[in-house]
Amino acid sequence: MDWDDVVRIGTALPEVEESTSYRTPALKVRGKLMLRLRTEAEGLLVVMCALDEKEAMLASGDPTFSTTPHYDGHGSILVDLTRIGSAQLTELITEAWRLKAPARLRSAHDV
Repeated sequence: MDWDDVVRIGTALPEVEESTSYRTPALKVRGKLMLRLRTEAEGLLVVMCALDEKEAMLASGDPTFSTTPHYDGHGSILVDLTRIGSAQLTELITEAWRLKAPARLRSAHDV
């Protein structure tokens, strides 16, 4: 998977647009960051998630998921795009959308 796949999956969700965050490519829903590409770590994607989900992904031991001390206590996970499949990436992006989209938008689009 690569950034083009991320954009294709993400922009299929309601009101998601390409943007930037910290001068890197990003996807936002109504101006709220869902995910961004880490240019300082090629192939890693920062995806917003619930803290309990982050802990579960890290505890799974799957090398697709990682974090750094910078993200300790923050609801985001690092995802290796070279290791993740389309279905799993779609699920992560959809969950990031649900987390960041306003309640009215979520309820109007039952994604």
